[in-house]
Amino acid sequence: MQFEVWAPQADRVTLHCEGATRALGRDPDRAGWWWGEAEARDGTRYGFALDDGPVLPDPRSRRQPDGPDGLSAVVDHAQYAWRGEWGGRPLPGAVLYELHVGTYTREGTLDAAAERLGHLAELGVTHVQLMPLSPFPGRHGWGYEGVSLWAVHEPYGGPEALKRFVDRAHELGLGVVLDVVHNHFGPSGNYLPAFGPYLTDTHQTPWGAAVNLDAPGSDEVRAYLVESSLAWLRDYRIDGLRLDAVHALVDTRACHFLEELSTAVDTLSAELARPLYLIAESDLNDPRLITAREAGGLGLHAQWNDDFHHTLHTALTGESQGYYADFARAPMAGLAKTLTDGYFHDGTYSSFRGRHHGRPLDRTRVAAHRLLGYSQTHDQVGNRAQGDRLAASLSPGLLACAATLTLTAPFTPMLFMGEEWAAGTPWQFFTDHTDPELADAVRRGRRREFAAHGWAEEDVPDPQDPATRDRSCLDWSELDSEPHARVLAWYRRLIALRHEQPDLTDPDLADTKVAFDEQQRWLAFRRGDVRVAVNLAKEPAAIPLGPRKAAVLAAWEPVEAPGADGVLHVPGESGVVLLQG
Repeated sequence: MQFEVWAPQADRVTLHCEGATRALGRDPDRAGWWWGEAEARDGTRYGFALDDGPVLPDPRSRRQPDGPDGLSAVVDHAQYAWRGEWGGRPLPGAVLYELHVGTYTREGTLDAAAERLGHLAELGVTHVQLMPLSPFPGRHGWGYEGVSLWAVHEPYGGPEALKRFVDRAHELGLGVVLDVVHNHFGPSGNYLPAFGPYLTDTHQTPWGAAVNLDAPGSDEVRAYLVESSLAWLRDYRIDGLRLDAVHALVDTRACHFLEELSTAVDTLSAELARPLYLIAESDLNDPRLITAREAGGLGLHAQWNDDFHHTLHTALTGESQGYYADFARAPMAGLAKTLTDGYFHDGTYSSFRGRHHGRPLDRTRVAAHRLLGYSQTHDQVGNRAQGDRLAASLSPGLLACAATLTLTAPFTPMLFMGEEWAAGTPWQFFTDHTDPELADAVRRGRRREFAAHGWAEEDVPDPQDPATRDRSCLDWSELDSEPHARVLAWYRRLIALRHEQPDLTDPDLADTKVAFDEQQRWLAFRRGDVRVAVNLAKEPAAIPLGPRKAAVLAAWEPVEAPGADGVLHVPGESGVVLLQG
């Protein structure tokens, strides 16, 4: 088979394959590329030596059987026999479920997670969003410090296990979205700089030198990222990609990398005749991100909407520290604004940033499903000092209110694994760095970060302690006990309503009308003929809905339909969904 590698700074490149060595030749048609042929098959180990240096893994490795520092292995994707055809599942009307393979089950593997997919099909979600799978040092971690962007973390099961997972998900009618990290590479096991200018000092990011998207050599770096993205979608039948922190992708070129990527994904979607999509994480509040390329946007298909989370979180918890400060001043008003305008910060002043932030979203051009709404995510739980979920501090009634708002809002809803049954387990920050110095630096940095917010060092879990990961594994025995079973039934009912009522998936963001009372802590909104009301206060609330008759579709606590006066009486800490005739 043919081996090739981009190494523009090397004078000699040697292929080491199954104990034999072979000098590679320069590719006359592609500057900086080297190639050669050698006998190989699925599983064959190989690596490249640059200028007689150590043997390094392939930057485009499809498998790292011994981790990021080991040799690469050939993967023959044609050897896997897919169990059926898959026509895809579109993003409009979706309900996503964010899942971390290493803690979804105690076993922490893709095969073990696949055995639990039936729970998600019964729940009614439509897509599983997997946190990053690229190889990283050690066994356990969040996955955001991965390298080898084509490969699957071997302790999770490697490439074949991912295919089995996707196969099982598709058999159950579930789409699969994969979280990928383009904004930085992991600090350990990363040999990319030895091969070429994958990083540039032209720009700096929170992780150091930026990924090279616009400096010399950036054509090949951009191709590296684009082609790895297409490989997940093509070779593993993944349905979409979640792009981590795209605001850290510094690119001054006229055609932004994200536009190039969205063009390539749309082209592949047409070739495969199934929907493919890109979902960005971004704190820019810039609607150009999710505006069509034809209208001057970058053409991504959706983005996470942290503004909805922050307003909801402050309304539920009363927290006002850090970036919650702006949202906590009038959280019910903040919820009303995000439900109708998408962004909270749309050119308004952000005290956390010390400047104005964002720009207005044109509701006539941007469909509501292009914004993802959520009450919890891996970031918003795991980046708390103790990884505490909302269930650790809120009543079941307030958790029901959070679910009501998330699952009936105009946005595409997303759940974080375990929230559907008010999981009692935390989800903490954990690592398994094999480099002792890096492990200690992460440990000290984590404790220093939270000490600045008043946390005692001993109260911040040690990321390197295996017990930190173990505490973060879901406890599946909780599902049949209370209050978990009741919360789970509420999530199932709300998701079913979302599928049953067309008004709940109406893409017209401008059609949402909201009323609220900041002091009494209730909020109600209308989407077509559907009315939704939540009462976050402990005391009952009288909420005027208008004279039209309404039938109760779902209620956390027993509720009578409004009488002739059109007033809905909602018990404390409860949510209601109604249909008006």
